[in-house]
Amino acid sequence: MKKFIPWMVIILLMLPILSLIRPGLPDGHDTQDHVARIANFYQSLSEGNLVPRWAGNLNWGYGHPILMFLYPLPSYAASLFHYIGFSFVDSTKLVFGVSYIVSGLTMYLWMSSAFGKRAGFISALLYTFAPYRFVDLYVRGAIGEHVAFVFPPLIFFFLYKIAVVNNSVKQHASCVKYIMGGSLSIAGLILSHNAVAIIFLPIVGIYGLYLLFFETKRKSTFIVYCLLSIILGFSLSAFFWIPAYFEGKYTLRDIVTADEILNRFVPWSWFFYSPWNHGEGYQFSKEIGFMHWAIIGSFIFIIRLLRRGEKIFGLIMFILFLFTLFLMTNMSTPIWDFFPLMQKFQFPWRLLSIAVFIPSVLGAIVIYTLEKNKKIHPYMTPIILLLSLNIVLLTIPMWKPKSFIMEREEYYSGIFDSTTDTGESSPIWSTRSMEHRPTELVSIIKGKGAIMPSRRNTTLREYTVNAQESLRIAENTLYFPGWKVFVDGKETQIEFQDPAYRGIMTFFVPAGKHSVSIDFRNTKLRTFANIFSVISLSMLFGWFVYAFRTIYARKHREFKNSIK
Repeated sequence: MKKFIPWMVIILLMLPILSLIRPGLPDGHDTQDHVARIANFYQSLSEGNLVPRWAGNLNWGYGHPILMFLYPLPSYAASLFHYIGFSFVDSTKLVFGVSYIVSGLTMYLWMSSAFGKRAGFISALLYTFAPYRFVDLYVRGAIGEHVAFVFPPLIFFFLYKIAVVNNSVKQHASCVKYIMGGSLSIAGLILSHNAVAIIFLPIVGIYGLYLLFFETKRKSTFIVYCLLSIILGFSLSAFFWIPAYFEGKYTLRDIVTADEILNRFVPWSWFFYSPWNHGEGYQFSKEIGFMHWAIIGSFIFIIRLLRRGEKIFGLIMFILFLFTLFLMTNMSTPIWDFFPLMQKFQFPWRLLSIAVFIPSVLGAIVIYTLEKNKKIHPYMTPIILLLSLNIVLLTIPMWKPKSFIMEREEYYSGIFDSTTDTGESSPIWSTRSMEHRPTELVSIIKGKGAIMPSRRNTTLREYTVNAQESLRIAENTLYFPGWKVFVDGKETQIEFQDPAYRGIMTFFVPAGKHSVSIDFRNTKLRTFANIFSVISLSMLFGWFVYAFRTIYARKHREFKNSIK
């Protein structure tokens, strides 16, 4: 049975995503918005912007800085699929489908390494066949959260390998590749969903402490390796999170989302049972899952059989699970009030990602413990089959969206009549959304003259202006730090707070014939963040070369010695 387990994982994980094969886009809360964002991301990427930050076609054509604050990894992945030849809709569905399968495989990789293949099999099923996973997939269409599920198990796998390999001084080069893997996984989590990354960081710390005290002998070296992984992970993703955090003050984020989280708490009973539906945030199911609760109960019964380290780690996970549920209820209001930063999570039920993760880990511990019991061991195969069937079959009604949306490709790649968010990414000096398309891309609002466009793309607009007198011109694009206007190569001042043209760039051009260039450039902060990430990537590449050469040299010596 153990030989076939990896293939069984893949086959079972393919079943819930078969609905994605159907034509059209699953009708989720955010799925259309994500396709439009990806289309804008790809357009900017194809124009040579390696880090797309401006969505030129969103917000009724006035543009929007949402890409600066939107987790970019799903968009990079979808852009790759689109470049190969898939439509934007199919590329989005591929990201959903592939990340679902890969998340199960990463959980299996970690748990099978730590507790064995059978434990890894059950853990992978618990991780993927949870009601909230299908909420993200088919109800909310939350592509960022969905992709983010790939990385926590991967981070923990590399931490585990560092702890185990670190016990041998001779395996230093092998540790380097696990440090690299850990840093790439941390960067992947941050680039998949910044809020989910913050949610999982405490668990990363808890697991690191468990490994430090119970799984590794060379503790000081392990601490250094873990810190290197974390620092490199944050450095690699700095091009995204540094501007997203520090330039958020220029948006309506804190105004639009203020106290929103306090209106979205979950009743305790919903964690045990809430009917499956495709309603909005107040309505859709927040159920943990019947088999997940069964695992939680089983863990309580087998805890006395665990080793000291596993017992402490398991108990901490169990307590964290209960505390997570508590944080999603209105009883936790004082905590949310005391830590305003937590309100940036936007929805308390976003913590369901932890409520899915922890039972998956405890499930592996339960199976591992039962396997070691001599009386139960002979019955493990039927127990595994019974558990897996129940985990899978109970979620069958959740394996499809309520309907499919049929739109032409141009609907997403052209002017999109939405900001694709609730306005939290809109510039603070503008309205939450423009709600109408501009009659002209650029217009003269004072004076007489003519404007002849010569070039226009996402981040660059060029015009030739013949002004009979001094002109005031409106470029019907929202202003955000980074936009600059040049008249005959000299930068000119931008006015963007005129109540009559709120948030829109206006500027003056003197009489005569002039060339005008409007360019969206990186601020000093964005440039610093980009350089920081490039330096980190160079360091990572250098370490890769070092590790490869060291491991190759060692194997070559071993081969020569074996011949002798």
